[in-house]
Amino acid sequence: MKRRKRAAALAVAAVLACGALAGCDSLITTDVKKDYRQVVATVDISTSADFAEGGTFAAYKDVIEPADIIKRDMVASFVGNGYNLMQSYGWSYADTFNTIMESLVNRQVFLQYCMVYLFGAQGDLYTAEGYKAAKTDDVAAVAYFLTQEERDRADYSVRVSVNNTLDTAEEAIIDLEDTEHEHGTVRTLPTGVNTENEDYYASAAEYKIYTGTADTVSEGYERVEGSTASTRKAAYRKFLSNLRSNDLIEQGENTADVESLSYFKLERKSAYEDALINKVVDLFEKEAEANLTEAWSRKVFDDTVAAQQASYANDRTSFESTLDGMSDTSFVLAAPDDAYGFVINILLPFSTMQTEALNNASNDREDVKGNKFAARAQLLSKIEATDQRSSWITEHEDYSYVGEGYTGADAATQDSRDRLFFEDAMTAPADGTGKYEPIKNYYGKYTFNGKVEAKGEDEYGHTEYDIDPYEIDIDGFLAEMRGYLTSAGFSLENTDVPKETYYADDKNYYKADGSVDYSQFVYASGKIAFDEPYDANRIFERGSEENKAFSIINELSFAYNTDTAGLNSYLGYMISPYTTTFMKEFEYAAQWAVAEGAGSYCVVPTDYGWHIIYCTFSFKDVAEGKSSPFDFVYADREKEGTFSYNYFEALKSTAVDSYAANRRTAAINEYADSCATIYEDRFADLTNLGN
Repeated sequence: MKRRKRAAALAVAAVLACGALAGCDSLITTDVKKDYRQVVATVDISTSADFAEGGTFAAYKDVIEPADIIKRDMVASFVGNGYNLMQSYGWSYADTFNTIMESLVNRQVFLQYCMVYLFGAQGDLYTAEGYKAAKTDDVAAVAYFLTQEERDRADYSVRVSVNNTLDTAEEAIIDLEDTEHEHGTVRTLPTGVNTENEDYYASAAEYKIYTGTADTVSEGYERVEGSTASTRKAAYRKFLSNLRSNDLIEQGENTADVESLSYFKLERKSAYEDALINKVVDLFEKEAEANLTEAWSRKVFDDTVAAQQASYANDRTSFESTLDGMSDTSFVLAAPDDAYGFVINILLPFSTMQTEALNNASNDREDVKGNKFAARAQLLSKIEATDQRSSWITEHEDYSYVGEGYTGADAATQDSRDRLFFEDAMTAPADGTGKYEPIKNYYGKYTFNGKVEAKGEDEYGHTEYDIDPYEIDIDGFLAEMRGYLTSAGFSLENTDVPKETYYADDKNYYKADGSVDYSQFVYASGKIAFDEPYDANRIFERGSEENKAFSIINELSFAYNTDTAGLNSYLGYMISPYTTTFMKEFEYAAQWAVAEGAGSYCVVPTDYGWHIIYCTFSFKDVAEGKSSPFDFVYADREKEGTFSYNYFEALKSTAVDSYAANRRTAAINEYADSCATIYEDRFADLTNLGN
């Protein structure tokens, strides 16, 4: 299982990075620097009875040393988070600074507890004697409890944090200089784009803090768009100015070497402290995980299925509301009707002029019901859709790269299609060691359907392109969809309606009783023929047929869909077998697809244009002898993406995280009140602000 990030109370480094170092005005003047270096609290848990002779930690009494909290720490924390707390909770300055003090004290209490806990729990690795020998300064004291890899990870996180701060300052400088370059609206991006792998780290040689000088350029750092040596140096000067303003650079420090600054050492110490806290919390979690047995997990799953069956049997409204919010942490395992499911909707829309023409059209053959089905059919034949991902190339950030992928069904345009997207994520190592997380549910091999030519860079460093998206009608889209699926190894079962019949002026849209026959609107339908029966447990498992098909349709949705509300949804739109608020043609087609099962698709029009509706999940797809499409398999609990993995992680987040949080709270409660000395008079000027 991947190491999970945790909030580790208020950390001086974190709040400084997002507050004082992000460009706010200085809170410290020359006259009050001495005041802000006052000790406002001291923490020393070795004064408790547990460290007295015969106590639990008596052997470590002379190891733990008092930790001082200075007034500047409180101010830095307030700069980073205080204003938000006041606005969110309506707190006074006194409320806010007292809360900050409590948080800083709690952090130091738990850090000291972490040390003695490791002495006791892992005495073969950590000893009082070894700690004393290694403790040459405050950073080394914490580093003693960390492996080299843990220290390297912490160092990398600090470098990333500083670079991010400099990036923000540099982007502001570039935007100020580049007043002529206007950006348009960026097409919605798939969730997870540019998400860095939390297990990834790089050495100082591979990833450096870029200050604008040649010796700080490293392959691992990616410059912001429009960056030059001069704009970066300007950002770094602003960064240093903020450090000086907030008393975070000592006189005589070498500002050319950012990692030699006392500020960087402060950040490193905080990052090491976070790593130590996470290390101990990990051990707490392992204690709790030992109780999550196969028998216990299976019983929870079976009981949940039975409870949902009983609860939803006669409460359709509650069921539909819960199903609509289904996610990786909120599972719906049983349904009162197997015709429930989810669909992706890809809308190829009418143009503005076509919509106006439809609104102005006369009723077809003086239809007393006011329908314009025949008129709409003629307009449908003229819809021309285009790939919507142009802005992923031209706006804000260029996510494209030249690569080999599916180049389309039109032989006339295949040679000009070579642009794919999100190279870092799409080419990430399969073992998960890459810098970026792979994007989930995005196949990544569908080239931009258009011609893209780079013309060079403008004076601000923005790459300029000539982009010519190709127009396709509904038949062209279906050819693209089927071709892309076929290229990925799928075979399809199609039941297309002949084009000339569909657009015929005399087409009958009514049943004998005069009601609308919505089956007449189906333009095309079909189903992916999976090699094995569709298994809902593998929908999100990378590499499975189920996930590959879902990812392909999801990618096509990002490419063509103008129904942006459906982008980045969990499984698409929830479909009920009963009357819905969807347009009737859409309702009919979606219900048909769900009834056919996952992998089915249906193409119908509405007054908005063409809808390509693909079923991603259906309660119809239940294995023989099972009561749910899902099944918990204990052996699959560590196979990322499977239902069993997600379900077990949800169980752990409740049981394990709660246990670890309780252990941490208990440690703090044991020592915070009796082992911390707070000098309230030394920060009374802060708590009295506003009075």
